[in-house]
Amino acid sequence: MIIEDMMIRNVHTLTPESTLAQAIEKMAEFKIRHLPILDSSQKVIGILTDRDIKEFSPSPFQPADSRELFNTKVKDIMTTPVITGHPLDFVEEIALLFMEEQIGCLPIVSDGKLIGMVTETDLLHTLIQLTGAKQPGSQIEVKVPDRAGMLFEVAGIIRKNHSNIHSVLVYPDKKDENYKILVFRVQTMNPMSVIDDLREEGHDVLWPQLPNHPL
Repeated sequence: MIIEDMMIRNVHTLTPESTLAQAIEKMAEFKIRHLPILDSSQKVIGILTDRDIKEFSPSPFQPADSRELFNTKVKDIMTTPVITGHPLDFVEEIALLFMEEQIGCLPIVSDGKLIGMVTETDLLHTLIQLTGAKQPGSQIEVKVPDRAGMLFEVAGIIRKNHSNIHSVLVYPDKKDENYKILVFRVQTMNPMSVIDDLREEGHDVLWPQLPNHPL
């Protein structure tokens, strides 16, 4: 999946001359935590987060005249430079960027202009969709040798049981680099027949751990 398919398109923004008070009001009104700051050409020149605002805002226990700080211009407290993404970037690449750069949002830019936004929540929601976790079914984990054709072989056994595969994840076996773990989300509430067939073909089923089916 590419970012263009899951990004937020209706992005709330501010200008550099906007005030801290306006930023707080907009975040509260739309229940958002990130605001891109755009110049007159719609180029992203900064980002303002709720964390930035909390760190800069005066304490309610301070004197009343400190409220003047709310008239501070956004350009004086926004974060720069801004890390951005492209609409054709892949979701997994953006997820890695979030982790490496420790960011909570990513403006999406095309031809130098803002066209969308992705947040941590958007990424999490998309990854849940990709894994099929919200769809009714069962999860089956199979340990296989790390060689070509194993995914096709295991998927073929599941197909013979007329079970629709919602999603497939593959990750390395932490205990043995010569093996992979295949994680299938299948459209069946009773995976017993699939598991029996997998074991008859000599596959090591790690999950589910069913009675009378010792690992």
